[in-house]
Amino acid sequence: MKIYRDLSQITEQFTNACVTIGNFDGVHLGHQLLFAEVVQRAYRCGGTGVVVTFDPHPLQILRPDGIKLISTCDQKTELIEFAGIDALVIIPFSMKFAAISAVNFVDDILLKTIGVKQLVVGHDYAFGKRRVGNIDFLQEQGKKKGFSVTVIDAHYEQEMLVSSTKVRELVADGRMADARTLLGRYYQIRGEVQLGQQRGGKEVGFPTANLNMDEDDLIPKMGVYVCQVICDGKCYGGVLNIGTNPTFDEKRLVAETHIFDFDQDIYGKPIKVNLLRFLRSEQKFPNIAELSKQIAKDVVCAKEVLIEQQNELALSCAERFNQ
Repeated sequence: MKIYRDLSQITEQFTNACVTIGNFDGVHLGHQLLFAEVVQRAYRCGGTGVVVTFDPHPLQILRPDGIKLISTCDQKTELIEFAGIDALVIIPFSMKFAAISAVNFVDDILLKTIGVKQLVVGHDYAFGKRRVGNIDFLQEQGKKKGFSVTVIDAHYEQEMLVSSTKVRELVADGRMADARTLLGRYYQIRGEVQLGQQRGGKEVGFPTANLNMDEDDLIPKMGVYVCQVICDGKCYGGVLNIGTNPTFDEKRLVAETHIFDFDQDIYGKPIKVNLLRFLRSEQKFPNIAELSKQIAKDVVCAKEVLIEQQNELALSCAERFNQ
């Protein structure tokens, strides 16, 4: 997949461009339906499947309180590539770009720069200044300017509307099985392993790999999770605690993962952590011995869950998630 990180990098129009546009935060099953439609249409006409997205997410610029993102831009890029898309155009979003009218977006970007022939959008898509570029507008523009517009209906899984908003709600509630249903994969956090207080192994008896979490991140419900850790292309089971370590009266939010059957030094290395199931809320223990006893119970429960889901875990650790 060819990646363009600015419109200026596109030096010529794409051949028979079949295009979809959106923020695609999380790349959930609804997004994947759009990509599949683009890929199929591009194949039938010998054209180019193109995804147009934005970084940062427009609401990070337009809304004072921002937005909690399900996926990083890098993760979104990986998943779009896996969908079989030929070209990804990542437009830098700014207040200046937000002021572009819907007509100018169609004329200058979709037609002049990209060369759209077929456009595929979701049922609720809208763009441009004051979001006037809705479905009716696009269909009218398509008739006038010679490109088709295909609208993909809302998609439901287990009676839940598949949307980024719903995924954020499920993750915040710790409903990881439901989040997986809408995403089509496990919800994942990722980052470089940080040097922590080094109490896990020495004092508690369960060494951990620590990832810092920012308040701007989408924070899952605080507590303990069964997880799957991907490090150096290999997969391991584990238990993850997201919280502030109340037993030690700390305040900093951190994700601490005890990785099963693992004793490597991975400080500074990137890891990916798939959240499988919420086990319990974070709590303050009277002493380290009680904390250690509870973690041992958590480990037993986690290993039972991992055995139950071993077939699915093998799939989630395929090349798609190890890029």
